[in-house]
Amino acid sequence: MRLLYLHQHYSAPEGATATRSHALAHALIRRGHSVTLACGRYEGAVTGLEGGFRHGRREGASEGLRLVEFDIPCGNAQGFAARGAAFGRYAARAARLALAGEWDLVIASSTPLTVALPALLARRLRGTPFLFEIRDPWPELPRAMGGVPGWALAGMEHLANAACRRAAAVVALSEGMAQTALNRGAAPEQVHVVPNGCDLDLFGPHIPAWRPVEAAPWEMLAVYAGAHGRANGLEQVLDAAALLMARGEHRIRLLLVGEGSEKPRLQAEATARGLHNVSFMPPLGKRRLASLLAGAQCGIHCLAPVAAFAEWTAPNKLMDYLAAGLPVVSNLPGQGERLLASQGPMGPCGMATPPGDATALADALAWMAANPSQRLAMGHAARDQAVRRWDRRLLARHFVAVAEAAARPSPLPSLVAA
Repeated sequence: MRLLYLHQHYSAPEGATATRSHALAHALIRRGHSVTLACGRYEGAVTGLEGGFRHGRREGASEGLRLVEFDIPCGNAQGFAARGAAFGRYAARAARLALAGEWDLVIASSTPLTVALPALLARRLRGTPFLFEIRDPWPELPRAMGGVPGWALAGMEHLANAACRRAAAVVALSEGMAQTALNRGAAPEQVHVVPNGCDLDLFGPHIPAWRPVEAAPWEMLAVYAGAHGRANGLEQVLDAAALLMARGEHRIRLLLVGEGSEKPRLQAEATARGLHNVSFMPPLGKRRLASLLAGAQCGIHCLAPVAAFAEWTAPNKLMDYLAAGLPVVSNLPGQGERLLASQGPMGPCGMATPPGDATALADALAWMAANPSQRLAMGHAARDQAVRRWDRRLLARHFVAVAEAAARPSPLPSLVAA
């Protein structure tokens, strides 16, 4: 089959952002399908394409994957208007690509939600079926976070409804996200849960360890690796660091790796508060990050205290920690808490603290530092759970099966009724 995979924020493993679409695209290629993946220029992402852009795009091939990269910058640090413009420009360029080829299936991976526009257009004008992938439910999450104009939320409502109802298949990263698709009218038999998975080759105890110079040999290195945006609530980590210093706890080094709109403020605050136990690093490519996690003793998973995050998020960083064999301290309730507390053959693989509770976060980190043998056991349990439940290769097979079924010819509803 000829497949068009639309993911504005695509990155190869050399980049610092999520590589789910890279893994799934190559799983489709291994099944014998021809895959073209179209993306923009996302902050921290690396496509592997070189050379300048011509007429706003460049393209090439990588291990059988045809990549089309549009010259459309986008990143967490951009404001609402700039990001919205980038989303719209990508949707317009991707729509021309979707209508120009004879595709058997279009895969539209959200966010942003606007990626559904070219898929819907190709379905209406060319009869091309599409698979709609929900990585983050919009407008549910933007509404919960606040700060998004009402007109934008209303537009998202209509677009999300159309995408869920007209897709040949919907893939969600969690049961909670799948429920949002059902609530919007998606047929139950067309909704599938394919969670984020672990790259067991890229991350793990077999990777050579590396520690930054800021981390003393006697310090427990606790790493947060991800976006530094409003949704991540990293001020809680700074508050926990201040509590640890006030207690005279000198065994812990907190390392925040990444980029985002809140990072300058967080750095300035850490300096102003004299938080000598906190360090910052720029985003790291996945391979370099794998070495850092191999040299760390704990992973930190942090989100702002927003109730909607409990079942509507599927953080990629959490899978990286598990694959690396790191015990995790998290403040995410719901599915994240259940995952860490999972009583597999080797017991729990981390500790969950209440959202927004910096004292509980500090207590959990202090316990990790004071109990190295139990911490190590949790790390072994994390890797064990990664292998048994979250192997990305097994999850990719499920995704491929869903995509192949979605592309099979089937009678379409009347375009007028649709």
